[in-house]
Amino acid sequence: MEYSGVKLHNSITVGKIFSIHYFEYMNNFKFSGEAHNFWEFVYIDKGEAGITHNKSYTVLHKGELFFHKPNEFHSVRATGTIAPNLIVISFECNDKAMHFFNNRRMKIDETAQTLLANIIIEAKRCFNCRLDDPYLQNMPLKDTDIFGSQQMIRLYLEHFLIHLIRCYSQSFLQHKKLSEAKLPKATKTNNDTETFNKIIDYLNRHITSHVTIDLICKDNLIGRSQLQKLFKEQCNRGIIEYFSILKIEVAKELIRTNHMNFTQISAHLGYTSIHYFSRQFKKIVGMTPSEYASSVKAIAEGNAN
Repeated sequence: MEYSGVKLHNSITVGKIFSIHYFEYMNNFKFSGEAHNFWEFVYIDKGEAGITHNKSYTVLHKGELFFHKPNEFHSVRATGTIAPNLIVISFECNDKAMHFFNNRRMKIDETAQTLLANIIIEAKRCFNCRLDDPYLQNMPLKDTDIFGSQQMIRLYLEHFLIHLIRCYSQSFLQHKKLSEAKLPKATKTNNDTETFNKIIDYLNRHITSHVTIDLICKDNLIGRSQLQKLFKEQCNRGIIEYFSILKIEVAKELIRTNHMNFTQISAHLGYTSIHYFSRQFKKIVGMTPSEYASSVKAIAEGNAN
């Protein structure tokens, strides 16, 4: 018997990548706008931001994204109250399927968030430039990048686009509901993920407090060894290290919002002293709070090195 094989059809094919950015803006940042002949989307990772698309204005909140079609004038600005974190990706794609995204405002799920995170990771591996410079127009490749990183960016982005179309397609949602009705009950993996997410929510609610492993275990009805194993499996970090990173992420946002000084931020987040806060900040971010504030302001003002 002779094998004939099946030539697989591409529903969406990404040609060129023009930009992949992760921005941490001040709460008063403004980008006056532009138009170009390729697609672009903006995703709000934290906070909120206002965008213009042609003559319309929309405020996007955490977890939402918006697609700008080719040749559409668009701009972005912080709302003045919250310092936002944004992901902006622009790319070439001429497939008819892209019409689905015309003027689309979407709330994305955990799968889509993971795909975006993977794109950012791969971009750091293959591009020889900062991903937080809003005035960068070209992304030079590194002389030597990790094997497959450029292809992985394309694959992750295509997966991301297909996933969004499926999520927002009524016919696919109906098919998914029928399929899920036949699935068995949740496995241990699903239970672990649910427990992990529950504890992450607990940590976020206690971000201004000083919590110990014993207190976390008591409040979440989980054993100490089980807790440590769970965080090692889910994020390859200890829970206290993870909590420290969460605190510093909040500190970074507060610095960009510019409503508190460093001493006030330190006290607000439950640190015992400004010196300990500064040491933790530098350990995690790689710069002191004042150095971070200066670098963010430089980016916002277009004066980055």
